[in-house]
Amino acid sequence: MINIILIVHVLLAAAVIGLVLIQQGKGADAGAAFGSGASSTVFGARGAASFLTRATAMLATLFFVTSLGLATLYGKVEPVSSVTDESSVTGTVDQESAKPDSDLPAIPEKSESDVPSEK
Repeated sequence: MINIILIVHVLLAAAVIGLVLIQQGKGADAGAAFGSGASSTVFGARGAASFLTRATAMLATLFFVTSLGLATLYGKVEPVSSVTDESSVTGTVDQESAKPDSDLPAIPEKSESDVPSEK
């Protein structure tokens, strides 16, 4: 479910970007973008600008809805445990496994004579 909404969200983002880039500024004439005069366009004299504006507004609203949906769904997902979470677990140490191997040489203990005295 989350993957489907995420794919739709990315497609909506690309569509909104494309529609915003297609639109012209307020000073530009609608007829300049579609060829000859503005009255002979497919959308009518002012139809192209209002169609693109409405389409952008609808896609932006859908983008907003999918953003809220993804935020809600990801907020309900259980967090994935990591290695650092597992390393903080303390357990009891078995005394048999804690003993050093007999093959290793013993570490000599320091005696009073090994420590230099302050003079």
